[in-house]
Amino acid sequence: MAKPILLSVDDDSDVLRSIERDLRSKYGSEYRVIGSDSPEGALDLLKQLKVRNDSVALMLADQRMPRMDGVEFLQLGMRIFPKAKRALLTAYADMNAAISAINQANINYFFLKPWDPPAEHLYPQLDDLLDDWQASYRPTFEGIRVLGTRWSPRSYDLRDFLARNHVPYQWIDVEISANDPETKRLLEALGPEAANLPVVLFPDGTKLLESLPADVAKKVGLRTRAQTNFYDLAIVGGGPAGLAAAVYGASEGLHTVMIEREAPGGQAGMSSRIENYLGFPAGLSGSDLARRAVVQAQRFGVEILSPVEAVGVRTEGSYRIIKLADGNEISCHALMISTGVQWRRLEAPGIDRLQGAGIYYGGGATEALSCAGEIVYVVGGANSAGQAAMNFARYAERVVILVRGDSLASTMSQYLIDQIKETPNIQLWAHASVVEAHGATHLEEISVLCSDTNKIERVPATSMFIFIGALPRTDWLTGLVERDERGFILTGPDLIRDGQHPRGWTPDRDPFLLETNVPGIFAVGDVRHGSVKRVASGVGEGSVAVQFIHQYLSKV
Repeated sequence: MAKPILLSVDDDSDVLRSIERDLRSKYGSEYRVIGSDSPEGALDLLKQLKVRNDSVALMLADQRMPRMDGVEFLQLGMRIFPKAKRALLTAYADMNAAISAINQANINYFFLKPWDPPAEHLYPQLDDLLDDWQASYRPTFEGIRVLGTRWSPRSYDLRDFLARNHVPYQWIDVEISANDPETKRLLEALGPEAANLPVVLFPDGTKLLESLPADVAKKVGLRTRAQTNFYDLAIVGGGPAGLAAAVYGASEGLHTVMIEREAPGGQAGMSSRIENYLGFPAGLSGSDLARRAVVQAQRFGVEILSPVEAVGVRTEGSYRIIKLADGNEISCHALMISTGVQWRRLEAPGIDRLQGAGIYYGGGATEALSCAGEIVYVVGGANSAGQAAMNFARYAERVVILVRGDSLASTMSQYLIDQIKETPNIQLWAHASVVEAHGATHLEEISVLCSDTNKIERVPATSMFIFIGALPRTDWLTGLVERDERGFILTGPDLIRDGQHPRGWTPDRDPFLLETNVPGIFAVGDVRHGSVKRVASGVGEGSVAVQFIHQYLSKV
C-alpha cells in the first residue's frame, strides 16, 4: 500500500533540505516525504498526485516565497486535498501574519524558523496534526480507475474487457458523480484532458485518453505478442473447449499457445452462475471458471495472447500458419479452432444505434449494479438468459424475460425454470418480440410485438440484454476449412460422404473424430457442427482432441 505524503514547499534549497531531512528522520517509515522549491511546481505536483489517487497528509509551506506566499499556496492546495493538514514555516518577524493566516485562512499551525531542536519545536506539534489526520484517513483505491459515462459504448466495452480479463478497476461515472466533491477535484486536476472519455488512470500516474481495450491490455501487461514463431499446438479461441485443450496439451508436453480475441472464458465466462457443472455443487460463476482454467493453463506453460484476433490461416507442407490482425503470423504443426459462437443480432430499428448505450449482447455482468432499482429486459429463453435474469434480479426492481414461445420449457434447464418461478421480481412475457428500440443518446423505450394479440406495446426501458441464439464466426476460414450452411465447422464422420474422403484429403486414413478436412486442423466446442452447447461437453471435446493431436503429430 502506498504511503501517504508529507509535502514541503520552500524556495530556499537549504531550508527545504533541512525540513525534508527532519521529516524523513521521524516519519519516513510511515509517510513519503516530497519537497518542492516553488509553489507553482508544488501545485502541479498536487494535481498529479490527485490523478494518481495518492493521499496527502500534510502540506508544509514557507510563508515568504516569490510570486506566491505560503498562505496562498495552502489555500489553493486545500482545494485539491481538502483533508490534508496545512502548516506554515515562518520567521519570527512574520509571526503576526502566520497567526492571522490561522484565523482567516484555515491554516492548522505555524512553525518558527529555525525549529531546532525538532524533537521540541517540530515533532510534537506534527504528531498531533498527523494523529488527527489519521483518525479520519481511509486508504484510497490503488488500482486502475476508469472515468466515463454509463451510456457510452466505449466506456462499456472497456469495463467489460477489464472485468472479463480479471483486471481489478474502479469505475467512476462522471455524470452520476458530477456532484461528488472528490470527483470534481479529480476532473479539475485532469483539466482539459477530462473531456477525452473514457479516461483510464494507472497507479503510476500515467493515463490513457479515449481508451481502447487493446491500449489498456498493453499497459496492464496482457500478452499480445507471441514469444516465438512456432508452436506444437496453436489454439484459436479461449472458451472452455480451448482452455481444456490448452491444459491437456501443455501438461502432456506440447509447446502451446492460445489466441483469444476478447478474453479467456468465451460466452461461458460471461455467465453469472453455472450450477450444473460437475464437481461444483454450489455452482460457480463463468468468470470464476475461466480464471481457474487460465491459472491452470499458465501453470503448465501455456502462452495466452489476448486480446489478439486471428484473421486467416494457410498451410505450407506440415505447417499451419495463422495470420493475426496486427499483421504478425504464428506457425504450428497442429491447429485447434475453438472460437465458439457469438450472439445473433436482433434485427430491429434502433438496436444497432443504441448498442452499448442500454442495449447489450450477453451477460452484462458489469452493468448489474448500474441497474439497481430499474426494470431490466432480458431477450431470449435459453440458459444464458435465465442465468442473467437471476443475476439482475438481485439488483433490479424487476426483470422481464421476453420469449417468442409460450414458455421456457423447451429451451431452458429445469433447475433454472424452477429458480425463476421462485424469484418474485422476475416476470415472463411470452409470445413477445422486440420490434424497435427508442432513445436519443441511450435506450429509453422498447416496442414489443405480442404475437398472440398481434398488438405492439411500447414500454419504458433503460437496459435490455439480448440472448437470442448464436452463430459461429468462421469467415476467416473460408476457402480452407469446410463448414455447413450456417458456418459451423464439419469434422470427422460429417466429412465423409458416400464413403468418400473430403476433397484434397491425402492421408491414408479417415479424419479423426474432431479433425477438419485439413489434416492437423481440429475443431472443438460450440463452433463445431453437431456439438452439444454445454460447458461440460466443450471441456470434454477439448481434452479428447489432444489425444488425436498426439496421433497426428506422431506422423508429422
